[in-house]
Amino acid sequence: MIRPATTAPTTAEDEARAAEILGRVRRMEVRTHRLVNDALAGRYASVFKGRGMDFDRVRNYVAGDDVRTIDWNVTARTGEAHIKVFTEERELTILLLIDISASSDFGSVESSKRELAAEAAGVLAASAIRNRDKVGVILFCDDVELYIPPGKGRTHIMRIIREILFFRPQSGGTDIARALDFANRVLHRRAVVFLVSDFCLGTDHAQTLARLLTKLQVSGRKHDVIALSITDPREMSLPDVGLLSVEDAETGEVVELNTSKESVRQAYAAQALQRREKTARDIRARGIDLVECVNGEDWMPQLLGFFQNRRQRTG
Repeated sequence: MIRPATTAPTTAEDEARAAEILGRVRRMEVRTHRLVNDALAGRYASVFKGRGMDFDRVRNYVAGDDVRTIDWNVTARTGEAHIKVFTEERELTILLLIDISASSDFGSVESSKRELAAEAAGVLAASAIRNRDKVGVILFCDDVELYIPPGKGRTHIMRIIREILFFRPQSGGTDIARALDFANRVLHRRAVVFLVSDFCLGTDHAQTLARLLTKLQVSGRKHDVIALSITDPREMSLPDVGLLSVEDAETGEVVELNTSKESVRQAYAAQALQRREKTARDIRARGIDLVECVNGEDWMPQLLGFFQNRRQRTG
């Protein structure tokens, strides 16, 4: 069941918290705006095209016009050759599917994975709105928690960032398929879908990714799907800090590890790398573009690389 956003603050503590949130949202909005202007200007529009050509008007035929565009009905009625003029329908719908499950709140650096997701979503939203596209958001865990219909404008971007950062879900699990079911119901025309997740999907992640392809890319509307994988450095390697209790944020399972042993640290890193590489293979094998972002590192080169590769591929 979809819940509304949190209610307005009613106490002095809540008001102070709201002011802090607003300040962080504004700072992130400024940063995302700068990243769009400095790095993505022009690349977004060159990669994502409009849905097709719309009829604009009829005008008199001029030597050199494509005869295939002649409007024979108007030509027969007026006795003079006329052609149909079309313009590109540029406006797209961008839908951001943001995983806000419990594992997204983890961060071993200054920011959490959810904050990285909010920044990436802000950059994509600002790029889309700058090019007159609409942007919508679905926040999900093991159910859809919040849906923001596609919209435009700076206020809309700030709301997107605010909700991604501070919305409090009711549960902590992950069910991408359920979020995709909802996306298919609300998307009434072809859209560009960015799926932002850490892909902590457990043992069924291969089946989930297969269902993702089926639901979004083989649907009647054939949505364009791009996955953004969010990873934290501590998920890839462990420091030497002696005995360490590691808890799965989504299942609550706790494992004791002796990180003072190099063999334990190496086994942890090897398993983490294997999981990450398997996820990447499963995503790319199903024709879905993947952008891998690491928390605490400069992730913009990865996004720019995606735009460059997509532009080269599509000519």
